Amino acid sequence: MDEKIKNLILKAQHEVTSNILSYWINTMVDNENGGYYGKRDFYNKLDTTASKGAVLNTRILWTFSKAYNVFKDNEYLNYAWRAYNYIEKYFRDPVNDGVYWELDYQGNPINTQKYCYTQGFWIYALSEFYKSTKHAEAIATAYKMFHLLDEKALDKQRNGYVEAFAKDWTTTNNVRISEKDLNENKTYNTHLHILESYASLYKVKPSEELKKSLTNLIILLAEKFYNPNNGHFKLFFDDDWNEKGDLISYGHDIEGSWLLWDAIEAIGSDELKNKYLPIVIRIAEVSAAESIDKDGGQFYEGDSSGVKDTDKHWWPQAEVVVGFLNAYQLTNNKKFLDLACNSWEFIENYIIDKVNGEWHWKIDKNGVPYKNEVKAGFWKCPYHNSRCCFEIITRFGN
Repeated sequence: MDEKIKNLILKAQHEVTSNILSYWINTMVDNENGGYYGKRDFYNKLDTTASKGAVLNTRILWTFSKAYNVFKDNEYLNYAWRAYNYIEKYFRDPVNDGVYWELDYQGNPINTQKYCYTQGFWIYALSEFYKSTKHAEAIATAYKMFHLLDEKALDKQRNGYVEAFAKDWTTTNNVRISEKDLNENKTYNTHLHILESYASLYKVKPSEELKKSLTNLIILLAEKFYNPNNGHFKLFFDDDWNEKGDLISYGHDIEGSWLLWDAIEAIGSDELKNKYLPIVIRIAEVSAAESIDKDGGQFYEGDSSGVKDTDKHWWPQAEVVVGFLNAYQLTNNKKFLDLACNSWEFIENYIIDKVNGEWHWKIDKNGVPYKNEVKAGFWKCPYHNSRCCFEIITRFGN
């Protein structure tokens, strides 16, 4: 094994166990109201009354389930069960099914919209949890949600998944999952993570109906969302697949490259492998050429004119390591290994918070962290960074 890879594995093992997982165990467990706290600020000050988001909690469930599957440490499984039980008791809609978007700190629903993005993460987490526990109710729920999404959210006439619904799965006008997103009904981000969730579910419990839906998502990403003219993914569409805006999300590009390949490998289609391998590699090539700074960090966003946001957020740094490692494994081209190692070095130098633990949300172009951003919160979860470590360990170490 290449010495660079050996070194990367050792660093990933240390980082995920000694920093990321231990941070969430030691600082985020809510023993008063159950589950996990909703927020800690840059300085690690806890907000005990912060609301609790479905994105955060489903990602916590995935993280500790995956940690158990990698390390076989029962402590991690206990924290996965904690997340699972809380989601089932408080986030899950007992009448219409699906998970609510947001609860208050005591577990009362305050935003009951059904975002398909979140349902996807619930399926993703349930699949990993089932792999850990073989808990029959978890896999049954995952399949129930797969059927519900394909029944309610899949556009049967024009294809693609609609972004969001009201509590009872009727249509809603406000579908954006964050203020920075366009209020459009078909988005790359949601399709990417439904793809991710269906692939994860297929790996643990395959079926022909799931394979059909997963194949459809692979084709959508590769032929609707991917732009062959520039090697990026298009982010927003209306119902009729008219593109809206020209924003480029560098982190989502490289994340999409390896998740697309992961889904193709999950269903084992040689036809799709041969057809879409060039896309996966080209995205990595374009990412390296257009989005990586000289220090190894990845810029946040661009558009048709080039880079427009030079900040470096925590999650794209994690995804770019995995994306370049994936490209290295597919091509055996060591430039991708070097890029991945450079990006990891950037993470060590600038993103990991060596004082308060976990990772900084983002730094500016000069390497200075933004102190007004949270360390843990609605979107700041132990998912991208732990997954980066798990991918390094499992791709080369197991």
